[in-house]
Amino acid sequence: MVEKNSENEDSARWVLACELRRLREASGKSLAQLAEDTNYDRTYLNRLETGERLSKLPVMEALDRAYGTAGLLVRLWKLARLDAFKDKYRLFMQHEAKATILHSYAISVPGLLQTEDFARVVLSSSPTPISTDELEEAVAARLGRQELLQRDRSPSVRIILDESALRRPAPDPAVWHAQLVRIAEAAKTQNVAIQVLPFAAAVHSLMGGSLWLLWMADGSAVAYLEGNKSGELLDEPGEVERYRLSYDQLRDAALSPRDSAAFIERLVEDNRP
Repeated sequence: MVEKNSENEDSARWVLACELRRLREASGKSLAQLAEDTNYDRTYLNRLETGERLSKLPVMEALDRAYGTAGLLVRLWKLARLDAFKDKYRLFMQHEAKATILHSYAISVPGLLQTEDFARVVLSSSPTPISTDELEEAVAARLGRQELLQRDRSPSVRIILDESALRRPAPDPAVWHAQLVRIAEAAKTQNVAIQVLPFAAAVHSLMGGSLWLLWMADGSAVAYLEGNKSGELLDEPGEVERYRLSYDQLRDAALSPRDSAAFIERLVEDNRP
């Protein structure tokens, strides 16, 4: 069993780890047999059962199929992945998970659009040393957010990408090209609209960082401001309205979705490795 202590006994991640071990033992399968059934390494599966690693969505889907648990593990995973984030960002993610409309202005490629390889590059770029396990944990947590775009009733998403986000490549040309392709593909999906804010738009009121505006089914809304090292969640209606107006001004200054798609496609072609 996963060792229980005062620090993790109320953790959704601990509950998930315990359930993974319980299900395997109840099925009578060894780790080797489970690895063969799911095509995932037995050592990796063991680390999920001990709570040492946080998995990605496809892993949980594979385990749900293996155990016939009808999505239980995916639901537990959605809760467990919140443990990987700091308090303020965790609260933002709770709002994000319930939002029906998401609008964003991003000065770098947002996590919702990042490929796994690009996310790994970004998260490993910090001057603070990070272990391999910590890096993979952070990558899994970031990619886990993309689950909301794959739902049957996914939210309506509009992202205004600052041109600078599309001009600062990864060191590996192949990684950067794949990232641009991902953005171009996202722009073609029915529930995602992407607009590019060109350098020609000049100075504006949101130059200090990125912005998320989230609307819930009940009509309430929150704004999340994100800088390089900090974030602030705002739910006071007047403040949210002020940032919505700033966002609307950027949307008017940005290229149309059609022209933005053409802009991104040119970058895809220009950055072929």
